[in-house]
Amino acid sequence: MHNITHPSNLLLKFTPVTELGERETDFLDETFEVVAVNYTDDGKEEYVCYASLDFDINAFKALIKQKGYNLPSFTTEVLESKNWLKVNVIKFAPFEIGDFLIYGIHEATCPKTDKIPVQVYAATAFGSEHQTTKMCLNAITKLHKNIKTPKKILDMGTGSGILSIAAAKIWQNIPEIIAADIDPESVDVTANNTITNDVEKRITAVLSDAYNNPVIKQNAPYDIIFANILANPLKAMCKEAYQSLKEGGCYLISGFIDNQEQDIINYHQAAGFKLLKTYKNENWRAALLQK
Repeated sequence: MHNITHPSNLLLKFTPVTELGERETDFLDETFEVVAVNYTDDGKEEYVCYASLDFDINAFKALIKQKGYNLPSFTTEVLESKNWLKVNVIKFAPFEIGDFLIYGIHEATCPKTDKIPVQVYAATAFGSEHQTTKMCLNAITKLHKNIKTPKKILDMGTGSGILSIAAAKIWQNIPEIIAADIDPESVDVTANNTITNDVEKRITAVLSDAYNNPVIKQNAPYDIIFANILANPLKAMCKEAYQSLKEGGCYLISGFIDNQEQDIINYHQAAGFKLLKTYKNENWRAALLQK
């Protein structure tokens, strides 16, 4: 496991909102080196930004006021360690879902299991134990029974890389999986987790704003695409996802809640997708679609 040293030592955590405006998200992206988005149990977006210790909070607040940006309130926290993962790692208990056993890097040994083991270095920005992740792992288990030999898989918004790694382990014949994320930290975490699970030769972790990385376009069309993100990004990427799938390919989406489900499904059906199955875990939802 490589150490991921993060140069930022100040964390700004914004109050969760239903949706942040485009002007505001652009402003955060321009201001901070790393901007991550977590999602709360009620489907809201929580923006987390990282800055150096000499970041001028007062000047930042003055600029927000001057430009008229509609940003939620935020708290600040100094990260005592320079190693971002050591500061943010979540020591979750091992759990089984579908054909998989998921356990953290903090475990000294792999728990006894007849499942496929996936070990991840999970952190606060990447929901490896979240309900949406569990639904997707369950869906991958069922997909494996129906799709025996996919050639190409794309994991859009990969987070910790957990879905890519699970796919690489259950479909051992896949020549290549692309794991993409807009967050540089996520790409680093994913790359490290692929090494931990001995699948680094079949997973390429790339930094990409949606489908814009040339590697993603060059590898299309895909047999399967995963997108465990949020409702609004799912809608924004719907058309590109459809174009990037081969005919008959499957699209597994999650990251939306019960009162968003029908809107998300209607939106994707209007783009040409066929609904195969929906999944429920508490108030979170996932859907398996087909081109």
